[in-house]
Amino acid sequence: MRTGDGRERLAAEYGGGLRDITTVFPSMLDLIRGGHQALERVREALPQAPALPVGDYKILAPIPHPQRDVYCVGWNYLKHFNEGVGKRGSQETDLPEFPTFFNKATRAVIATNDPVPYDRLFTEKLDYEAEIAVIISQEGKNIAEDQAMDYVFGYTLANDVSARDVQRRHGGQWLKGKSMDGSCPLGPAIVTRDEVAAVESLNIRGIVNGEVRQEARLSQLIFSIPRLIAELSRGMTLLPGDILLTGTPDGVGFAMDPPVYLHPGDRVVVESDALGRLENVIGPDFHETR
Repeated sequence: MRTGDGRERLAAEYGGGLRDITTVFPSMLDLIRGGHQALERVREALPQAPALPVGDYKILAPIPHPQRDVYCVGWNYLKHFNEGVGKRGSQETDLPEFPTFFNKATRAVIATNDPVPYDRLFTEKLDYEAEIAVIISQEGKNIAEDQAMDYVFGYTLANDVSARDVQRRHGGQWLKGKSMDGSCPLGPAIVTRDEVAAVESLNIRGIVNGEVRQEARLSQLIFSIPRLIAELSRGMTLLPGDILLTGTPDGVGFAMDPPVYLHPGDRVVVESDALGRLENVIGPDFHETR
């Protein structure tokens, strides 16, 4: 978070409020890199940590300055895959045997309540994707699926904002249509793995202007979190603090009949009973504010 004096602080929830733990660990990445012992240090420090006055801070993304691109997975809910069949052009029509990975640039990450930039000359088909994100806890490569959960630090919410027309414009490569500045709202906080009794039961909802458009549970994933981590780490080293989005359920705008895309002033909420509420408004058109 950022306090009124402009400084970034690390905070944890305790006793119904937020406590400043920056003196214990200066950043979320430092905390994650510290492993299990770091979490124990935080728990011991929380009762004496200074409380943050309500309203005297701005919530930042849990990892406001990612060390690497955000990893993402496409087509990981069966209904979402099926709703796009016939609407993806020449792209996949058969259910994939392996996860479809892509990435979003680091500058895509923004916090809850930050406006999502809008540029009508760049895209006319801005879409939402409610997702649950996994935060990697430790370095690993060629991770076995049955050990993959040991590499999970925690979970948070994400919105994989996508420019559908741009996605199709670059030879089927999604990078450009997924990596616009501000296209990855993330937050509001990280819930550590030990606080989630059964990850498969985590639910997610995507809400646009008060209308529930998406709703699912992680038990409906085509590729489970352990499978995703195992596949992503094959031949590639994962690092503490890496962010992995797990896919979006059905109900996205491009699959509606007719398609419904986002415009300035639209409010998009991603929420989960266990992970909180991530809320962002589509900002004014860049070309009308210059």
